[in-house]
Amino acid sequence: MTAADPAPEARDPGLQPERTRLAWRRTTLSCTVVAVLAVKLAVHDEITAVGVTGLALSALVWIGFLAVAHRRIRSLSAARPVPLSYRGAWLATGCTIALAVFGAALIR
Repeated sequence: MTAADPAPEARDPGLQPERTRLAWRRTTLSCTVVAVLAVKLAVHDEITAVGVTGLALSALVWIGFLAVAHRRIRSLSAARPVPLSYRGAWLATGCTIALAVFGAALIR
């Protein structure tokens, strides 16, 4: 005769998911500010092909980051949120680096 397995304890996540959600929202806001500054920089001087290309790529990367962040924020609302996948982490990192590179290209 075996002893019955004890019932799993209910998880008390505390405020950690809320802090993580707020961190994702702050990061999204920072990316939005960078995208808006890229628009301002692209239209401040004369409009060139490089400026339009950099602006279009910055907007595309910004939308990609918004999609990753929105998916992560929604997943944190569960009682037991799943960890961020490697794919999501790589996408967020790639979008951040690409946004920095496109912003630097617009400055030149």
